[in-house]
Amino acid sequence: MPVPRKSLIFFCVVVILCAGCAKRAVYRDAHMAVDDAESSVQGQAGASRSLGMVSRTSYSVGFGSGGGIGTVFAAERFVAVQHKLEIVEPGSGLPKSIEAVVAFCATIQCEVLSSSVTNETAVLSPSGNIAARVAPQDLNKFLDFVGKQGKIAQHSTQSEDKTAAVVDVEAKIKNQTDFRDSLRRMLAKPGVSVADLLQIQEKLAEAQAELDSEATQRKMLANETEKVYVELAFRSEQRTTSRSSFASVGEALRDSGSVLADSLAALITAIAAIIPWLIIIVPGVWLVVKAVKRWRQRRAAAKLVAQSTP
Repeated sequence: MPVPRKSLIFFCVVVILCAGCAKRAVYRDAHMAVDDAESSVQGQAGASRSLGMVSRTSYSVGFGSGGGIGTVFAAERFVAVQHKLEIVEPGSGLPKSIEAVVAFCATIQCEVLSSSVTNETAVLSPSGNIAARVAPQDLNKFLDFVGKQGKIAQHSTQSEDKTAAVVDVEAKIKNQTDFRDSLRRMLAKPGVSVADLLQIQEKLAEAQAELDSEATQRKMLANETEKVYVELAFRSEQRTTSRSSFASVGEALRDSGSVLADSLAALITAIAAIIPWLIIIVPGVWLVVKAVKRWRQRRAAAKLVAQSTP
């Protein structure tokens, strides 16, 4: 019995619509999986940054040959984290606190990059600084110990994404490694001329030097992203005391001796500066006065002579 033409057309339309709906469902599930994976990466990256850790979360989503979900790619992030703290030490044991922090750093996965102490003087209060790199798993221990040395007046955190730099350096290392290996294979081939051999060895030396430089750069990036940079600034607490009513009088009496000495020193300096000029000025003034007297005497004598003459 032949199948009606209208029924056959209706059956084909239903099959096509079902296939389209199924394909849209597969794409919708795939996009939802990507969104969930990205949310998971962002959440884990935030948690890692809070502990000073580099985010190394990977996820994979893709489409298989039959329209299903399969493995396609993996994502990895490298984040450099910095902590800056200002610690106020209440007593006079600031150098001991710095020594204690440096000693504690040696008991965990911590590397002291620099440390300095400024002792108390008449015009400066004691202070100190420490710069260190701490493993993420020991960061909380280190910060807790630092908090016991005094009051944390300020704590700031800064993070920088180094993923692009790491990926670029790793790509250069891979390319240079492949280029070096190809040059080594060319050297191993028989029948290479002396001129080609010298040129290959020159290129091989250049490739190895470039590879060593990129490897050093990668180690520096690994040191920045796999450890947390911590900078500590110590200072002593400044105590304020109330001034009495006669405090200014006491300060004036204490400063009177130095003021008198300064005035006397200024007077001696002025006299010493004037003495060389007196050697010239005094004889000059005496000669001028004497010349004026002689001129007056001669003028008076001339008048008398003129008066006595009839």
